[in-house]
Amino acid sequence: MRAALMSGGIAALLLVVACGNGGQSSSSGGQTAAPAPSAPVTLTDAQKKALIAQLPATYQAADLSNGEAKIAICRSCHSFNQGGEDMTGPNLWGIFGRKAGSKTEFSYSDAMKAAGWTWDADRINQWITNPRAVLPSTKMTFVGMPDPNDRRDVVAYLKTITSPAP
Repeated sequence: MRAALMSGGIAALLLVVACGNGGQSSSSGGQTAAPAPSAPVTLTDAQKKALIAQLPATYQAADLSNGEAKIAICRSCHSFNQGGEDMTGPNLWGIFGRKAGSKTEFSYSDAMKAAGWTWDADRINQWITNPRAVLPSTKMTFVGMPDPNDRRDVVAYLKTITSPAP
């Protein structure tokens, strides 16, 4: 009987930990938990087209399937959904129109904080060509994406996964 109670107690503890509470009460001494990230939004084709129409003409012929495939390399350092975690690189939700180095929850290099630009399609395209050519003292280690069609596709796909539905 004692073994059964211990086993049941361990199972209950594991269940609490698995639910993300860690056995602590929901009161955290005045601190509030970060909101849970939202699941990626599934956009209709019409919504994707509306978002891409906001980009310069160069990006409107993008191949979103190729962009999705090529952006896989970015996923090792960045998350994309609203409320997603910062990783080695910052979460990119809302990147279009955001001032460089301004996401307060992320520790940017001094150079990025002082860059002074706002992210738009052309700036992102330039950046992913070769980040160190744009900002030599960046902490970003990505060597770049040389193919202009791949960059076009990534920028357009990025717009569809980091922007609210129109």
